[in-house]
Amino acid sequence: MKRRDFITLLGSAMAWPLAARAQQPNRIRRVGVLMALDENDPAGKAFLSELTQELAELGWTDGRNLRMDVRWAAGNVDRLLILAKELVDLQPEMILALSTSVTAALQRETRTIPIVFAGISDPVGDGFVADLPRPGGNLTGFINIEASMAGKWLELLTEIAPGLKRVAMMFNPDTAPRGGSYYRPAFEAAAQSLKVAPIAAPVHSDAEIEQVITSLGQEPGGGLIAMPDVLIMTHRAQIILLAARNNVPAVYPRSLYVRDGGLLSYGPDPVDIFRRSASYIDRILGGAKPADLPVQLTLKFEMALNGKTAKALGLTVPPSILVRADEVID
Repeated sequence: MKRRDFITLLGSAMAWPLAARAQQPNRIRRVGVLMALDENDPAGKAFLSELTQELAELGWTDGRNLRMDVRWAAGNVDRLLILAKELVDLQPEMILALSTSVTAALQRETRTIPIVFAGISDPVGDGFVADLPRPGGNLTGFINIEASMAGKWLELLTEIAPGLKRVAMMFNPDTAPRGGSYYRPAFEAAAQSLKVAPIAAPVHSDAEIEQVITSLGQEPGGGLIAMPDVLIMTHRAQIILLAARNNVPAVYPRSLYVRDGGLLSYGPDPVDIFRRSASYIDRILGGAKPADLPVQLTLKFEMALNGKTAKALGLTVPPSILVRADEVID
């Protein structure tokens, strides 16, 4: 479904009353949470903290009337599969899934326990739901980035680094939406329009990440788009360091990359997604069915710029980016 066809439905979904507010029974309700990140990752801690705070505002307090069983996969696909089974075996009343790979692992384990996904890209294409307004099964949740965003990232990258001749789109085919093919058409169409050579760069390890970025820096004119992917997220420190070392301008899907030293980011506010996912947890605990809760689109986007990184790369930031940036780090 196109975004323009979904606006009316989305607006009505956001206006619906929350089902369980002030109606929780005395018994402790059990909720599973499966995170793709490492438990020591500051971003993962911040996301979980935001979720916990929002649930508390809705009347659900961990240790009082709620038990949250949280598991961390640390970007490891094999570990992810084990943890998905472990959580399902606990028989929680519902599970919150963070990322496409987490959602897929949980779906393989259960078709009955309600699952809310927060921050995936292509729930219909990946077979999680039948339709956005009518999911039809035991899954529903929140989309973070649509396929067209790949073209926007390339436009921004060529805007801040106008001398680019080739740009690599880096992703892990084991965890990216549709194995990475979800974003490629928009990326390649934008590359043709901007007269930039597009490079699909699948990676599975530190060594492959280093190989891609090093090769981009061997000649002038190389740029990088880091896709919204679990492997990319968990290896962001290495990617940011290699991009700086090899003088490769890069654009990222979230502002936390820029706070960690990355050049430029544009994408959804993940904290906002976590806040909104709490409302679906609340409603399901109150008796709502995932099949009746429409998948919702991202409402809040943000752009961040690291001025120090731009200067180190020898880039002059155009006013068009400065005026649009929600956050500028000098």
